[in-house]
Amino acid sequence: MKLKKNKTYNSITEENSRVNFIAFIWHGIFLSLASNFMDIHTIIPSMLIKAGGNAILLGLLTAIMVGGSSIMQIVFAGFLSHKTYKKKSLILGISLRIITLFFLALILFFTDYIDNRLIIFAIFMLISVFSFSGSYANISYMDILGKSIIDTKRKQFFTIKQTMSSIGILASAFIVRWLLKKLSYPENYSFLLLGAGLLLFIASLGFWKIKEGISEVKIKKTFWEFLKIIPFEVSQNSNLKNYLFIINFLGLGLSFIPFMILFAKKNFELSYNLIGNILLFKVLGMLITSLILFKRSKQFEYKRLLYFSLVFGILLPIMSLIFSKNYFLYQIIFILSGVFITAFNVAKNGILIEISNNNNRALYTGISGAGSILPAIFPLIVGIFISVLGYNLTFIIVAIIVAFSFIFIRKLHCK
Repeated sequence: MKLKKNKTYNSITEENSRVNFIAFIWHGIFLSLASNFMDIHTIIPSMLIKAGGNAILLGLLTAIMVGGSSIMQIVFAGFLSHKTYKKKSLILGISLRIITLFFLALILFFTDYIDNRLIIFAIFMLISVFSFSGSYANISYMDILGKSIIDTKRKQFFTIKQTMSSIGILASAFIVRWLLKKLSYPENYSFLLLGAGLLLFIASLGFWKIKEGISEVKIKKTFWEFLKIIPFEVSQNSNLKNYLFIINFLGLGLSFIPFMILFAKKNFELSYNLIGNILLFKVLGMLITSLILFKRSKQFEYKRLLYFSLVFGILLPIMSLIFSKNYFLYQIIFILSGVFITAFNVAKNGILIEISNNNNRALYTGISGAGSILPAIFPLIVGIFISVLGYNLTFIIVAIIVAFSFIFIRKLHCK
């Protein structure tokens, strides 16, 4: 009797691809439910501000969350690129994130017995571990995703994942908003982080089901040998070079959003009602954009999506200044932040997979992290600028720098 031969794409069967598709969607759904509980644009910054943090401390924490974690990817990529299979590394990274969330929730629960300076120190230390373990997991995640779902299903995956995630984020936004208003500091943030840890644990269960494809490792290299490869890869691939410039300049839009929270504190009372509303409006923007992209998943191009992101990346700091005295309209601006976050992330992840292949994807992911120099240091610079130059001039500078990404988006070539 003849056995039926499975159709394969890039060494992965259609059946395994289907299992992986479901596993990654499972993770995406529960991660989306957890994301609002630990949101790096609203919840974590407002938690630091409530604990007594200022503009410089917020800049430092944002640098760690947005930029520092990306730079650490090059360290982890040098190690993980040697591995044929990366599933265990992925599970290890996500497990560390879960543990740090539980520890931070526990510390905040007993904050009445701990000095505020120690609370701020604990926030920095644990959020650093949380962010760095996330970059460790992301190397494995991107590599496994790229080789474990057939290429004809990838765009569908990204749009479905983003849509399901946005629905989950919207549902959890109402819960987070209710917890912020119902409980007082620090109990509200303690329960938020505890919920985030539990949901992240459930999300990680999907990874155990993954049927991982094989990564070809031709020559194992030391970390320093790995670093030497980077200039060669960048010089040989103009797409990679332009991609690095784009994520540096346009990526500043992501690291700018927490400063909109600080600006709100300056102009209005940073009440839990305001924080909850800001989070809800941001999520609405993400959901609307995700639904549009899902509807047009077969038509939209990643490059055009970057142009779309650029417009909103420039508008965010400008409109923050224009509506800085209008309590209602300032909250509405955060819809635009949600639009920007979704469009930029879908385009960024899609382009990275398009310009790489199964054998160099871990390397390119690491390079993209190491190349994110500007988002790593700029939040700290913004914090200093705000203290010295004020909000108006600083926000205008941010808008100008983000606009520079237009040059490199125009040069980018992708499918």
